[in-house]
Amino acid sequence: MRKPIAPVIGVAPLVASLVYGEIQAGTGAGGLILDISVGALAFVLVAALFRWPVPIAVVLAALAAVSATATPPATLATLVVAKERRIAVACQVATAGIIGHAIRGLWRPLPGLPLGWWLVLDVVAHAGLLGWGLLIRARQELIDSLRERARRAEAEQGRRVAEARAAERTALAREMHDVLAHRLSLVATYAGALEYRQDIDPPRLAQAAGVIREGVHQALDELREVISVLREDTEEPARLGLPDLAALVAETRRTGTRIDFQDHTSGAGSLPLSTGRTGYRIVQEGLTNARKHAAGQPVRVTVAGAPGEGLRIDIRNPVGATTTVPGTGTGLVGLTERVRLTGGQLDHELTSSGEFRLHASLPWPV
Repeated sequence: MRKPIAPVIGVAPLVASLVYGEIQAGTGAGGLILDISVGALAFVLVAALFRWPVPIAVVLAALAAVSATATPPATLATLVVAKERRIAVACQVATAGIIGHAIRGLWRPLPGLPLGWWLVLDVVAHAGLLGWGLLIRARQELIDSLRERARRAEAEQGRRVAEARAAERTALAREMHDVLAHRLSLVATYAGALEYRQDIDPPRLAQAAGVIREGVHQALDELREVISVLREDTEEPARLGLPDLAALVAETRRTGTRIDFQDHTSGAGSLPLSTGRTGYRIVQEGLTNARKHAAGQPVRVTVAGAPGEGLRIDIRNPVGATTTVPGTGTGLVGLTERVRLTGGQLDHELTSSGEFRLHASLPWPV
């Protein structure tokens, strides 16, 4: 509830000046007592104006019909109602004020001012009060609306931060899967060979142990790289792309996997870095799945494309027996999301010939 102290203090001098004017004009004792009484009553009613604005405004309009000392409180009441209530109610209160002052103009006209001009000034003054109150109300509503928008923007910012954190966790999980699944599957393949080939000679045993150690170090290095990229909020490094596929295939071949790799791309230098990295991850995931779920089976990898034609990657391998290497099944899900982010499409299926086919189409602008 707003405190009416300031309006009361502002109205009091106006009432006192009007009473002094009545004294100077030579008003009789009866009229002077009436003006003082009405002014005092109006002064008291202003104190309750902000609690009951409409009833008090109507009473003050009635008092304004009796004495000019009630005019300042009545005009203040019209302004308050225009600010606090609906426009229909404010118009009714302003009409009551116009009628009250019109009655006083008929009963106690001002010397030298015709009644017609008095009525014009009456209507214009109350219309101005009505417009002023509506302007104050609109400004307050605008301020409240801006505050609400600021509050919602802050809440929306909090939601976006939460979504960004969730997206970062998803990206971290996807990158960890892409990096670790390939490296650790190589380690698991060599470790499995050491477990079941107990008659292996020391030189080959040392070679296999060296490959395992190198694979673990490479996995740790790539994992450290992924975490540093996400922490620094920078784009992922683009050192892996189509030119690195030959090294990836050679590394996988050393595990004993037979790979038929065909590269029919041209103009690889114009391939966007993100597309090249996505293509590398597709081949890496395809070879990892083939090694995990179709160990010992041959894999055919075909990469083709050119600027303006798009990049096409096709990986096929016969469906083999399951292995002891665990899998969560989330690799293709994350890979599909990665491909969609680049504007491409990823499909995987079991063909009628008993092969598992992984096919991707990526955009390659001119």
